Amino acid sequence: MVNYRHLGRSGLKISEITYGNWLTHGSQVENDAATACVRAALDAGISSFDTADVYANTVAEEVLGEALKGERRQSLEIFTKVYWPTGPKGPNDSGLSRKHILESIDGSLQRLQTDYVDLYQAHRYDHATPLEETMQAFADVVRSGKALYIGVSEWTADQIRAGHALAEDLGFQLISNQPQYSALWRVIEGEVVPASEELGVSQIVWSPVAQGVLTGKYKPGAPLPEGSRATDEKGGATMIKRFLDQPDVLQRVQDLTPVAQELGLSLAQLAVAWVLQNQNVAAAIIGASRPEQVTENVKASGVEIPAELMTRIDEILGDSVITDPAETAKNSPATR
Repeated sequence: MVNYRHLGRSGLKISEITYGNWLTHGSQVENDAATACVRAALDAGISSFDTADVYANTVAEEVLGEALKGERRQSLEIFTKVYWPTGPKGPNDSGLSRKHILESIDGSLQRLQTDYVDLYQAHRYDHATPLEETMQAFADVVRSGKALYIGVSEWTADQIRAGHALAEDLGFQLISNQPQYSALWRVIEGEVVPASEELGVSQIVWSPVAQGVLTGKYKPGAPLPEGSRATDEKGGATMIKRFLDQPDVLQRVQDLTPVAQELGLSLAQLAVAWVLQNQNVAAAIIGASRPEQVTENVKASGVEIPAELMTRIDEILGDSVITDPAETAKNSPATR
């Protein structure tokens, strides 16, 4: 079963393996398969579920809401996000303006079939809206009872500091950041994690298996597996390309196999367990298109990787690891 961790400097506990439905629900898999994956997550002890209004242009929220219908609401932690355009993509259909936030939370709650979300997240930083306006809108969402806590996603250390200070002034808690993080993508370690530790902000990390590269299914010199993320032209292929374009990264991943075997883990389980060794990480988000993927990935919960094996992983991956903190800022568009 899955272990639980506090989210930020709050009293909220979440499952350290969190189920996410980006690129799956409403897009890659049929609704009955999506529901089966959610059931597998619940059966494994996962209580935290992450989605966003932009996933499948709002359909992912609908699918998740339907899949969780009938569950005891108090036993779940439901997260969603706001920023990216939804609907007809009009001038106010994106960003973190007061108008877009207050309209978007109502739409998300309706689709998720719930009166509130446990965590409402700014999906990116909005350079076109004053941060004071954004944080005041989030404060009003919290005071209205529509969200219990506020988080962000892919914000820089300076942005997190500024948002956290305003949240304190406005009387609510900014408790989390949702960045990409894996053994291959470590850009948050230099600046974001130290700032977050100081402020009492946790990371809820996405793509702990580096879009599937760390599962070992992409073999050096071999054709891309049919139906894999790398062949998905809806967005998955673009995300994974940065790793596949590195000449030796696939071989380095294969070289991790003895480490995984020593721990009694698959390569995917090793990847998820690796991010959970970072004490600033409250949860690793996993996605799935089949229930058995959920069942396998939750085995990473509670695993402790000895220091000597963490060092060996670093040595094996070597200079294929991306660490430049500037990569975080690149994830926040200068304009909507």
